[in-house]
Amino acid sequence: MSLYVNDEIRQRVNTKDMIVSIAEQLEIFSHVMTLEPGDIIATGTPDGVGPIKDGDTVTIDIERIGTFSNPVKLVNRVY
Repeated sequence: MSLYVNDEIRQRVNTKDMIVSIAEQLEIFSHVMTLEPGDIIATGTPDGVGPIKDGDTVTIDIERIGTFSNPVKLVNRVY
């Protein structure tokens, strides 16, 4: 996985370097919930992505899956 902010590389990581493997995570999560096809498990992120600001573009490239980009937009909400 490679992550870019405005075309600047911020992360380059591999699942083999994870503290808890994907298989172990699936085992842990399947004990507390039913996993269905298409479910996404958010594993967190290593250091390096932040900070990001309004107007930035964050792009992730995952080997054998593809590339996805998102613009960062500041939203002011009053509650």
